[in-house]
Amino acid sequence: MTSFKEFAQACEVIEETSGSLDMTSLVAELLDRVSLEELPVVTHFVMGEVFPAWSSEEIGVGAGILYAALAKSSGLSVNEIENIVKETGDIGKTAVRALGKNSKGQATFSSFFTEAHELSILEVFQRFQTISKASGKGSQAARIKNLQYLFNSASAEEVGYIARLAVEDLRIGVGEGIVRDAIAAAFNVPVEVVERGFMLTNDLGLVATTAKQGGTEAVSELDLQLDRPIRMMLAQITPTLEATLSDIGEAAIEWKFDGARVQIHKDGDKIKLYSRRLEDISNSLPDIVESVKKYVHADSAILDGEAVAIDEEGHPRAFQDILKRFRRKYDVHSTAKEIPLTLNIFDIMYLNGKNLIDEPLVKRRELLSGCVENSDSIIQVDKQVITSDLEKINTIYSEALKAGHEGIMIKNPQSPYSPGKRGKNWLKKKPVMETLDLVVIGAEWGYGRRTSFMGSYALACHDPETGRFLPVGKVATGFSDEQLSEFTALFSDLIIMESGKKIELKPEVIFEIAFEEIQKSTNYESGYALRFPRLVNVRDDKSLEDVETIGRLEEMYKLQRERS
Repeated sequence: MTSFKEFAQACEVIEETSGSLDMTSLVAELLDRVSLEELPVVTHFVMGEVFPAWSSEEIGVGAGILYAALAKSSGLSVNEIENIVKETGDIGKTAVRALGKNSKGQATFSSFFTEAHELSILEVFQRFQTISKASGKGSQAARIKNLQYLFNSASAEEVGYIARLAVEDLRIGVGEGIVRDAIAAAFNVPVEVVERGFMLTNDLGLVATTAKQGGTEAVSELDLQLDRPIRMMLAQITPTLEATLSDIGEAAIEWKFDGARVQIHKDGDKIKLYSRRLEDISNSLPDIVESVKKYVHADSAILDGEAVAIDEEGHPRAFQDILKRFRRKYDVHSTAKEIPLTLNIFDIMYLNGKNLIDEPLVKRRELLSGCVENSDSIIQVDKQVITSDLEKINTIYSEALKAGHEGIMIKNPQSPYSPGKRGKNWLKKKPVMETLDLVVIGAEWGYGRRTSFMGSYALACHDPETGRFLPVGKVATGFSDEQLSEFTALFSDLIIMESGKKIELKPEVIFEIAFEEIQKSTNYESGYALRFPRLVNVRDDKSLEDVETIGRLEEMYKLQRERS
């Protein structure tokens, strides 16, 4: 059984290492060293996550709970903990300093136990599982008690990484790309095989254990599984319709609906619905569940679609209305009558036990049309036209806009379904100013009449290799005082630390940001800044996997320069 101290020591070495190749080698050594039972836990831990992305388990620890646990463990007050946070700027360093001070004689750093007791990796994970299951009255106290147990059981080497894992922000620079390559190196499996296994399972922990047990052959046999959602295929903005048609010739044209993505898993009469964030929303959408039961004629299937909220005249309602349906936990049937949804299905990834993601789009659409019975205003396969006629495409585009939707999708008819990938096989055309989906990583308290509100928000893009979020600027326009009040309440549970007016936030909330242009900048770690950014929407339907990558910003910057 591997001690958590060994994991912490490995993290310390990785944290001090520069260069992705050296980091990959260190992660590979760590993965190879732990037991089969520990491997999936370590695979997720080293990326700063406790549970796989598809899991419904959430640790649910915010700054308030963490500070309270550190206060109880150290004998310091919560106010003293907050002051240390302001000094260190790091919750891990704060934990080490707070527990090291031991100002009131509180028992810390394993003094409750004999020297023979060492926290194991699995024991830490099991405590986090217990924390995630705490609910109802007394849940906050239970979370604090379990964190306190971990802090009081840990050594100085361990406690900082326990604190960071509790808020799922390990800060050692290891992302999916490094872990993917480390699995390949540790268990002698080709990187492309590991990548495909991850694409099909959305779980690098599962891929790692499979690689350790059965090597390349076993990983190659990993497949889609009902009730385990996969990442959804993504689209990028088309530079021009002319350029797109020049690249792919004939294109499959569909409306881009003004709605929210839904992934549908059907296993007999058992229906599961997942949001773009891969959250189980089945109980919130009973009308969609019943529609799938009635109109999808398949023993088993995994489908991709868009749910649209419709008004009395058949036009799409505001995006926030859709989110009301997705978030609703009580009185869902009355809300369904108040805000009816139409499900537009546009792809199928699995049918009657067969994986279809490698089939071309035209074949998948044929199979989709064969198993979904259209029912207007309830469920339907969205209309698709394959053409190379630019005038015809523009007509479809105009029709989509007239109907109140966002624009059109332009797809390569021969393309496979690539989970989580954003490439040239799926493109979108919209008339609005270009937008970016960026994660909020910080804020500042406002001035004057906005003193009690978080008045501006720091934005970041994603570096998939390191897993880090790189700052690209701040947004302080596009929202009302009412929204600022709502945002302040929303982000209060995500505060990691404060220093003066500046606040560091747990990366979780996605802002859709419009801007005038992307500029080179030495002020931000990404190397880029947005000119005149403004808030368009809060994308509650999107997850951290949807955050724009640094590579995407680089592409957009180059394209912008080519146009000018």
